[in-house]
Order: sequence, then C-alpha cells, then structure tokens
Amino acid sequence: MKKFKFIFSILFVALLAGCSDEDSDTTFADNANAPQNLSALFTITQDNSGLVTIAPHGEGVVSYELYFGDGTAEPVALGLGEKVNHVYAEGQYNVRLIATGINGKTTEVTLPLTVTFVAPENLEVNIAAVVGNSLSINVSATADYETYFTVSFGEDSSLPAVEFNEGQTINYVYDGIGTYTVTVTAYSGGAATAVYTQDVTISNPMVLPINFENPTLNYNITTFNGATAGVIANPGSGGINTSSKVGSMTPAGAVWTGGFFTLDTPVSFAAGHHFKMKVWSPAAGVPVILKLENLTNANINAEAATTTTVANEWEELVFDFGGANLNAQYSKIVLFFNAGNSGNGDTYYFDDIAVFDGQDPLVLPLTFQSSTANYAWNNFGGANGQRIDNPHVTGINTSTQVGQVVKGAGSQVWAGVALPMASPIDFSTMHKVKMKVWSPAAGMPLLMKFETIPLNEALNIEKQTVTTVANQWEEVTFDFTGINNANNYRNVVFFFNFGFAGTGETYYFDDVQLSN
Repeated sequence: MKKFKFIFSILFVALLAGCSDEDSDTTFADNANAPQNLSALFTITQDNSGLVTIAPHGEGVVSYELYFGDGTAEPVALGLGEKVNHVYAEGQYNVRLIATGINGKTTEVTLPLTVTFVAPENLEVNIAAVVGNSLSINVSATADYETYFTVSFGEDSSLPAVEFNEGQTINYVYDGIGTYTVTVTAYSGGAATAVYTQDVTISNPMVLPINFENPTLNYNITTFNGATAGVIANPGSGGINTSSKVGSMTPAGAVWTGGFFTLDTPVSFAAGHHFKMKVWSPAAGVPVILKLENLTNANINAEAATTTTVANEWEELVFDFGGANLNAQYSKIVLFFNAGNSGNGDTYYFDDIAVFDGQDPLVLPLTFQSSTANYAWNNFGGANGQRIDNPHVTGINTSTQVGQVVKGAGSQVWAGVALPMASPIDFSTMHKVKMKVWSPAAGMPLLMKFETIPLNEALNIEKQTVTTVANQWEEVTFDFTGINNANNYRNVVFFFNFGFAGTGETYYFDDVQLSN
C-alpha cells in the first residue's frame, strides 16, 4: 500500500468480540474520550447534477448522524466507513456531523460545503518538504468555487489520485530520489476543472553519520587551500573497516589545507559530545583536527584535535567536544590532516564519521582497537581476561591491541572469559567464526560458546577446535553451521586449553569475526 495519508485525521477502530460474562468489565469504555478529529470528504459529480458524496471520518467513533444543511429535516445515520449521496442546488451549505463513541459520548462539528457548476478559480497549491524526512512532502490547496481537490504525485501512475478538501493536508513519502510532477486538480459540480502542476525534486540529505555507502547521495567535499578530496573504493579493506567506499584527502603545500562537508541538518549532540572517525594514515603521530562551523557565520565554531597512532592501517580516532557550546548550530564538518604542517603529497583516508557518547558498542568483528568500547570482561573459574598492547606484533597480526586470557594456576578445567555484545550477533548470512590466536603450545583445545542474554541454557551453542602452532599467531575457525539466528545470541564465551586445569599460562586472541 502506498504511503500517503491525511495529516489531520487518522481513523481508529476498536472492536470488541468474544467477551464472556466473566470478562464484562467495561470501565475502559466508560472512561473513553468522546470522538475526536471529525471531518468529512466531499466529492461531487462533474455533470451539473449537484450530486455530492459525503464520507465522514473521525477517531473513537462507532456511528454518525449527518444533517445535509439544505433544509432536510431528518438526519442520516451512518456506520463506520459508510458514505451517503445527496443532491444539492448551487449554494453554500453548513453540513452538521454528530459522532457517537463507544460509551455514548458525542462530538459535533459543522463543515462548510460549496456547490457550484462554474469552473474553480484562483487555485493556489502549497507543496512543502517535511522536516526530518527528505523523501516526504505535504500538499494542501485553496480555490474559489471548488468542492474538492485531487492530487497525484508523479511517482506511480497506477495509483489513483488522492481526494481531499480545502483545509486538509496530504502527506506523501516517495520511494526514492528523483524529480516528480505533482498535479493538483480542483473540481466543482460542472465539467470544467482547474489544474496546477509543479515539479518537486526529492534528494537524500547529508546528515550524520557519514559512511560513503549510499550510492544515491552526493558526498560533496569542498576543499580549500589546494587540497584535493573525493570518495573512492576502500584501498585498505580489513581490520576495523571492511566497507567498500571511503573518503580520501590529499593536503596541498599550504599549512592549513583541508576540506569540509555541509550537512543538511545541524549536528545534534543528543547521543553524546564526542565525534569518532576511522582514519588510515601513512604515518603515526600525524595531527588531525575536526572542526565544526555554523552554516553562515564561521566565527561560531568549535574544534577538537587528536593524533594518529599507527601507520598504514585503519584506526578509530575520537574527538572530544565536551568543552564546546553544544547548543550552537553547526552545519559544517571541517577536516585537517597533518594539521599545522605543509602538505607533502601524502593521502589520508577516512570513514564512518559519527557523534557518540564516548563509548563504542561492543560488536563483531571484535578487534580490541577501540579505546572507548565497553569491554565488560566476565571472568570465571580462575581465568582472567583483559585488553592489552599486542606483545607479538608479527606474522598475520600486526594490530596494536589484542585480548589476553591468563588461565591461573589450579584454575578450573572450564575456566574462561565472556564478553557481552551490545546487540544480538547476526548469523543470517555467515555461520562460521574466525579468530586469531597466540598459544604457548600446539594442540591446545579451544572452545567458543554463544549464549543468550538473559541466559537460557537450553539455547546455548558451542564449537571446538585446536591450536596447530606454538608461540605465533594463527587463525582458527569455529563452524556454527545450522545456528538458529532467531535465538539472538549476545554473549561470546572463550575457553582456552578447555578440559584441562590451568597452569598460569597466557593466551592472546584478536579479530573475532563472522565468516563463510
């Protein structure tokens, strides 16, 4: 069903069925409000007959009484969804509508009706964008000598035009961006009509978060002082950023050279006063500034700086705006790479710009690279887990941070650690889990277990594998083929040297991610 509606009126119907004598408490009905938002749609045939169709609407209504307003003495009784036809002479009428609710309470409204056989004149149409939904518009209209209007939105020719009266507003949500012709027609009781058309352009707004993945959105990066920028294919897909598209910026020889995005909606700090952004830098120790500016007044601004910590791999940088005026209207996001230094031709890549509360949600892939994630280590049986600097930056794992598990001397054979994820893990398309492991010996049994939160032990699922090398990074796979994604697993449990008591040995793990 297409997405249009009358803004002023939503029909709500409450049905009572199958109530036994024991369930006859009608207190809720007795306390119900009287009917609300009464209206009626008037339409007229274009044959000079004056035949008008009246369709009443309202909320909390079980029946209507309708007075035509032309001297007819008796009201017409109508049920929900019913219409009535009535022939009027030319003139202006006040149609009286009385609605009765489930408890007998009534509400009355008088609605103006114009019946004429001359063509409508002075047709004026208002088409307005809907704030907060760039795919949506509102349409209303006025005219002289009209009885009703219709509007078509130019997207789907198979849809019938929507009928409405003066004083009503019709909302419509387009399926996609483009330019569409909106047509509004005013009708009287004669054959002649008045028609208004207007082209409307529907486009996606530039709003946070920015991730460069929307193919219909123009990620326009305005550069200054000689910098170049654009959106390109991710040149270093892996680690914490496997997205297909990223931003690219090459500073020029000037000291302050960079680029900015102009948002369609000012920055909202409702989610927190931090920004985060994934960055790929050619060197560690590079200063990066994220600056916020007002759309028209550059003197209204705030900025935060940080420094890259790794070279030639993705990391997430955090910018703290806790000291800024969070009530100001910031619509520009300005980026400076190697800020304060002359450009040397190096290119920087960036992605996933967002406002957050200073603490990243813990989700798969689990890489331990975020310094702000909530690593809620749940240790049990004598094992102890924590996030540490990678003690063996070599081989297949050169990341800076990893997870560590120490299986204490004399710890239980089932000792381990659990990490709760912020949301259920999505196993809808991938059923295997890969993990990088550093073990002090080959042949160590590893077990991975998924649990629900809250715990339902009947739904737990676990898989086992073994290490094949000692004292070097290797990637192991746990095959959960057939896992029921509807169980909404959130807790990930790790067991090292499962089935054997601990001796105080240490294990490292990293890059826990779904795979096929």
